[in-house]
Amino acid sequence: MYREILVQVAEDETKVAVLEEGQLVEIYVERGLDQRLVGNIYKGVVKNVLPGMQAAFVDIGLEKNAFLYVEDVLTNIYGLGGEILEYSSETTQPNIRDLLKEGQEIIVQIVKEPIGTKGARITTRLTLPGRYLVLMPMVDYIGISRRIEDEAERERLKQIAEEIKPGNMGLIVRTVAEGASKEAFEQDLQSLLKMWERIKLRGNNTSGPMLLHKDLELVQRILRDIFTDDIQKLSVNSRSVMEKVIDYLEVIDESLKGRVFLSNTSKLFEKYAVDQEIAQALKRKVWLKNGGYVIIDETEALTAVDVNTGKFIGATDLEDTVSRTNCEAAREIARQLRLRNIGGIIIIDFIDMDTEEHRQKVLSVLEEELKKDKVKTHILGITSLGFVEMTRKKVRQSLSSTLEKSCPYCEGKGRVLSEQTVYLKLREELHEVMARTSAEHIIVEAHPLVAALVIGVGGNQQLNLEKEYGKSIVIKGKEHYHLSEYVIRPVYNTFDLCGAQIPVEEGQIIKGTIEERHVHSPDDGIVRLGGYVVQVENGAVKLGEKVLMEIEKVFRTYAKAKILPE
Repeated sequence: MYREILVQVAEDETKVAVLEEGQLVEIYVERGLDQRLVGNIYKGVVKNVLPGMQAAFVDIGLEKNAFLYVEDVLTNIYGLGGEILEYSSETTQPNIRDLLKEGQEIIVQIVKEPIGTKGARITTRLTLPGRYLVLMPMVDYIGISRRIEDEAERERLKQIAEEIKPGNMGLIVRTVAEGASKEAFEQDLQSLLKMWERIKLRGNNTSGPMLLHKDLELVQRILRDIFTDDIQKLSVNSRSVMEKVIDYLEVIDESLKGRVFLSNTSKLFEKYAVDQEIAQALKRKVWLKNGGYVIIDETEALTAVDVNTGKFIGATDLEDTVSRTNCEAAREIARQLRLRNIGGIIIIDFIDMDTEEHRQKVLSVLEEELKKDKVKTHILGITSLGFVEMTRKKVRQSLSSTLEKSCPYCEGKGRVLSEQTVYLKLREELHEVMARTSAEHIIVEAHPLVAALVIGVGGNQQLNLEKEYGKSIVIKGKEHYHLSEYVIRPVYNTFDLCGAQIPVEEGQIIKGTIEERHVHSPDDGIVRLGGYVVQVENGAVKLGEKVLMEIEKVFRTYAKAKILPE
């Protein structure tokens, strides 16, 4: 498989894209004001110990206190002064108050970013990742990456790790270490041990809350964790960054320097159409190549994925159509989970399949695709209701959380009031204003769709209101208004009304889009200029098109026009 990495650096933002066979599968974004926190090590102060939750809140200097579960303090707690406070639990879980006291200073590491209203999740089980090894200063343990499948190689790596492992510390051998020499391991370990000594020294000489160690910046993390032998090319849009990349590779893996290239354009993502892929990854609906589609809905508790056949009608029978759609959806869902960085509980509603063979085939496709994912995933199987349950480890924010924020109008619901609902609310308020004001004129400003309802067909709604209250109403359609936004104001100065209501005049030639058919004259079309309606003769045949037209007659609430040849 051809894999490449794109690094696009701008003044306040760095983006890294991972492509497989030219298709975007992972995206990383780091901004100057929004640095990644996972991996950072802090000296913190225990603020609250909550026995009812078996957890504690720890002040590490961030906006919100971090959250520490009892499971993450069962092994060792690196305390003030550098001592190791041992605790061993064999059968029963201890009470959090037996492990932590309010005001106690401890060294912790962030394992999960703050998300929404939740603070960061932390652990006392510190890990320091290098190129080939992960040093665990608090745990006496040796582990080998599960992605290394060759048993002979696993045994070789384990033997090397046992030979070089420091006393009372642990090592995890990373996937990239497959085939690496003992000398490379020793060099990596020495670097990690020096890092740990610096952290201890700073921890002993400072009081919390305090940042003791910051993980590498994005580009360096990519080089350390992702840029391995299975990556054929790494492209950078900045010469200065490329030089730093080369310098870093000389330390961790010189053999990869020949795969680094300087892009011939600063807009690297535009060249590879990455920004278009990112835009698609922020949408609910994802189209499949065969015409089916997938709907992805993210919530705080879980992510729901729904599969539909869409435009795909198949070629043989229904069961084959369903099976092929589900298999293609499984491949795309695995890609989308990586691309969107979706974590937590995931429920997938594949199209119902009648045979067990097809169900297992779809699960196999999903499992195979998820093997490409470096983030830990686990498929729990098919529930009694036919849903596929799975989990994906949630470490950093999703792509949506990184690039978007909740809509200030709908507050994250994804739905807003319809124009009919807004119109009814506006009309009620308009009645109140007209009843209590002495002004002879009222101006109403609203979104064009709402303004059109206030005017009514042929201006009947507006004329009825004016007749009822003996006042004139001037209605302005505002394209930039949100659908639910409107303004009603009495006008005592007639100067404010000049030209406010009628945006056209007879004989004027303008362009406009035919938005819909006229209710009473189906052959005619309607063009809206703000809230003002232009009835276009025989315009229905041009529905959805932009036309050149001449205004023939102008009335107070609408105008008539004819289409001109272009």
